[in-house]
Parts: sequence; structure tokens; C-alpha cells
Amino acid sequence: MKNFALIGAAGYIAPRHMKAIKETNNDLIAAYDKFDSVGIIDSYFPHADFFVEFERFDRHVEKLKYEKNIQLDYVSICTPNYLHDAHIRMALRRGADAICEKPLVLNPWNIDALGNIEKETGQRIWNILQLRVHPSIIALKEKIANGPKDKIYDVDLTYLTSRGNWYYTSWKGDVSKSGGIATNIGVHFYDMLSWVFGDVKENKVHVHTHDRAAGYLEFERARVRWFLSINEDVLPDEIKAKGQRTYRSITIEGEELEFSGGFTDLHTTSYEEIVKGNGYGIEECRQAIEIVHNIRHAEVVGLQGEYHPFAKKELIKHPFSV
Repeated sequence: MKNFALIGAAGYIAPRHMKAIKETNNDLIAAYDKFDSVGIIDSYFPHADFFVEFERFDRHVEKLKYEKNIQLDYVSICTPNYLHDAHIRMALRRGADAICEKPLVLNPWNIDALGNIEKETGQRIWNILQLRVHPSIIALKEKIANGPKDKIYDVDLTYLTSRGNWYYTSWKGDVSKSGGIATNIGVHFYDMLSWVFGDVKENKVHVHTHDRAAGYLEFERARVRWFLSINEDVLPDEIKAKGQRTYRSITIEGEELEFSGGFTDLHTTSYEEIVKGNGYGIEECRQAIEIVHNIRHAEVVGLQGEYHPFAKKELIKHPFSV
């Protein structure tokens, strides 16, 4: 049984990490979040110590080691994107491996710096890349690998996940903290595409506003038109009619990739591999971080070339604009 701490216990994704720790027969001994809406801990680890001040949490972890001879093995990090780097460093300096939600960091050079901390401490940094353990994505990767070596596939990626006005007030609406739309909701798709189709050859951005982004990515084995949005107005009419607020579609050569199910256990599968030493480290996430960084800083070229059909949808003003 390994000892875990969790940073960001009140966040949306934290319960999946608690569940994964529990289902891999490990123990959560300490948790931290500046918000105290963390009653969900009772469902998994009611005896875990909880802190709302980082300094007291850090002190507690150190006291466990020196006063009770309890060593942390892993620190799971579910905090806002811009804090991942600092919390990973804390974990490694406390003698633990870090397990971090995506995006691991916001900029490619942050990966290099964390690599130095790995070498210095001897600890590892693991990134949750759950689409890589999804059965449908694994099957797709095998299909592409075993298919014609010279074939370039045409892919359309559409991911629409409606968010209310709260999004813009939160850290997620601050590009300096979240990295923007492409980073915050798209990075795991870019990672999946990289994993399946190889190195990036071209990266163009057609639309990039507060509520949507669209562009074209060319990989070694695929030409990808992509569109991401948090605005419910862009949802297809048939999805709205069903009362649904999320729409996810990946088509390959016009054929829909079915991967809507099987998401609930992916964090547990990821944890199983990490504790065996088979997880995804910092180099595996590099290309996805480079893609989102380049999208964030790219010149928006407008509707020219190969663009996603949804890119033509009418733009709207920021909800907080005067």
C-alpha cells in the first residue's frame, strides 16, 4: 500500500483521483485545498488529514516523515493549470513522485526545468493521459500502425462542452492561468492525436476567441480539422433538442470513432500503470504542450485553407464586455 497526498481536493477532477487511489488499494493520508467543500473525501478516505493552508499542509507532510516515519510515495495534483509546475516541484522535494492532471505545464520550457528537478531528486513526474488507455483509442492506434504506411488520414475533431458565465470569472477564463480554450479543454485530444498519428508538421489557427478555437493540424499520418468551444449556441440542433450540453465527435475518413463510453475507469487504469512504473512521464506530453503553446501564440489566419465547418459559426461578444 502506497501513501498518497492530494493537492486540489475541492476541484472537479479530484474525486476521480480519490477513486483511483482507493481502487488501487492505496491510502490517501493528507489533502489540501484552499476551499473547504471537500466532503467527497468521506466517500473514500474519511481519515485523511485536510488543510486549507498550503504551509500547514506542507508542514504536516514533513512532520509525518520525521516524527512518525511515514513517507509519502505520491502526490496527486488537481490544481489550476498555472500551479501545476510549483506543486510538482513541492512533491519531488518531499521525496514523492508527482501524478499531475493535464496539462502538465503551460509552456514547453517548463518541461525542461522539471526534468532537471527529476534528475536532482531521483523522483518521477507522471501525467494523466487517460485517452491513451481508452480501449477505442488503443484499437485505433493499432489500426493505424498496421494500416498502409503511406496513407494520410483525414480527421475532423469537434468538442463542444457548454460552460456558463461562471467560467469567465474563474481561473479558467484567465488565459495566463488556464492557457485558454485549446489548452484547458483540448490538450488531451491533441495528445491523443499525437500518440496515434505521429509528429506535427503544420499547425494553423483559423479562429481563436474567448469561447472557441478552430484550426488545422497536420501530423505524419493525418490531416486534422479541429473545433473546440464552451458556448452552447454552437451545439448542433439535434443535440440541443435532446437537452444535452456536450457534443464530442471524431471522424476518421468520414467514419465516426465511437469512444463515448468507458471513461469512468480511465483514471484507475492510469494509476495502476503508474504504481507499476509504466505511466506516462514528462517527455510523453511534450508534443501536446508544444501544440497548445503554439496555438496560444499563433497568428489567427481566418477562414482560409482547410478549416472546420463549425469555424464559420457566428462569433459572439464576451459576456462581460460592455
